[in-house]
Amino acid sequence: MCKTTKNKAKEFNSAHRIGRSSDCPTSLSDLLKPKKVFFVKGVGRHEDELVSFELALRDAGIERFNLVLVSSIFPPGCEIVEKEEGLKYLQPGQVVFCVMARMTSNDVGKTIYASIGTAIPEDPKLNGYITEYQGYCNNEDVGSYAEKMAAYMLETAFNIKSKKTFNITIKADVEKYTSVVAAAVFVM
Repeated sequence: MCKTTKNKAKEFNSAHRIGRSSDCPTSLSDLLKPKKVFFVKGVGRHEDELVSFELALRDAGIERFNLVLVSSIFPPGCEIVEKEEGLKYLQPGQVVFCVMARMTSNDVGKTIYASIGTAIPEDPKLNGYITEYQGYCNNEDVGSYAEKMAAYMLETAFNIKSKKTFNITIKADVEKYTSVVAAAVFVM
């Protein structure tokens, strides 16, 4: 880094730490740790595969963002909020991190699903787990399976039981191209 850039970085860091409360980010890792999360699901159908996916994102309410898929960790201390509240923190075009389950098919007559399972520990200092499953299904409870696997990951990681588990699941009968999405959307 050149001398001028280093000085500007120091000025920026100093300016953004002065007068800030202790809950404000003070490092890059703090900035990249999600503070809130909300859960969405959607379905889309169209003659074109990509458009069906776009319509599923619209149905879920997250089509306006540049979505970056991340792995399945529920951040320590992350607050679960309703979709409407979470969307208030985001702007069109913003890069938004999420855990997403996604399935697209044109196999008419089949049923597809996307499911997110979540397991949260009692101790807010520990991370939880989010699982994402997608595929073809019949009448089985695919949401329950995603939830159980998230709980299993938490239990085997820390040798503890989950304080809370839940899932968000969407199923759809395939017509044309059909896409389903379920996602945990993070707010930084």
